[in-house]
Amino acid sequence: METSEDRWLSREEVANRLQIPPKTLAQWASLGRGPRFARIGRYARYRLSDVLAWEASLTRHGGEVA
Repeated sequence: METSEDRWLSREEVANRLQIPPKTLAQWASLGRGPRFARIGRYARYRLSDVLAWEASLTRHGGEVA
């Protein structure tokens, strides 16, 4: 059974959640930073559980972009 945390989000949805431009997420991805993502075809998709874990890690590490 799939939970809401297993839901895949688009780059735009994650950018809206973080209140940053989608280009920033793309730049972080190219640098190996930011939340984990999967490439599905030509699209980057982010699992909500990975975004939540990444957000929690920022809180623990003083807000640095990991």
